Amino acid sequence: MSLALLARQVHERLLEFYGQPVWRQPLPPLDELISTILSQNTNDANRDRAFAALRARFPTWEAVRDAPPEAVIAAIRPAGLANQKGPRIQEVLRAITAERGSLDLSFLADWPLEEARRWLLQFKGVGPKTAAIVLCFSLHRPAFPVDTHIYRVTGRLGLRPEAMSVEQAHEHLEKLFAPKSYYAAHLNLIRLGREICAARKPACERCPLLSLCAFGQSRARGQN
Repeated sequence: MSLALLARQVHERLLEFYGQPVWRQPLPPLDELISTILSQNTNDANRDRAFAALRARFPTWEAVRDAPPEAVIAAIRPAGLANQKGPRIQEVLRAITAERGSLDLSFLADWPLEEARRWLLQFKGVGPKTAAIVLCFSLHRPAFPVDTHIYRVTGRLGLRPEAMSVEQAHEHLEKLFAPKSYYAAHLNLIRLGREICAARKPACERCPLLSLCAFGQSRARGQN
């Protein structure tokens, strides 16, 4: 079976199993960028608490940019690593202002996809996953974010080479999945990774992808 066909079958089975996923209300692109920086090395609940606290403390992103660093750090402490993330957020806001003259990222919706991706990646602290999340969920562009769950699940399924880095996996998986499937495939693969294909104790016997997964089949044989 080709990898493209495997990717299509994975997507279709997850749709049958979980249905069409619906994410939270999309944020404006700059909000999504900051939210995703906050999400690094923490969970969604802590990210959301920190983001809400930041927006409650400062009326605009310009105010965040120009605030004393310790005030931003204090606001985002629920996200963890606040001493790193606070200055990083302010650096990104200052860099965007220096390049564009304002803090409006809506122009990226009209740029060629790869130019928009490269533009986002120029900022320290913005990697392929962060850029893809902004492009996919805020700007409705065909980008496929790869987080730790997707990286693990696609490795077990054989959808990517075992030695491939998570950064390389973005481009690789974008070529395998159909662009129209990115949104649903991304969210359903994350859900599978959280609920069934866990890092330490995957529940392979409950997985809707078991017949497609050599890892799961080998593990199931070993338990019999």
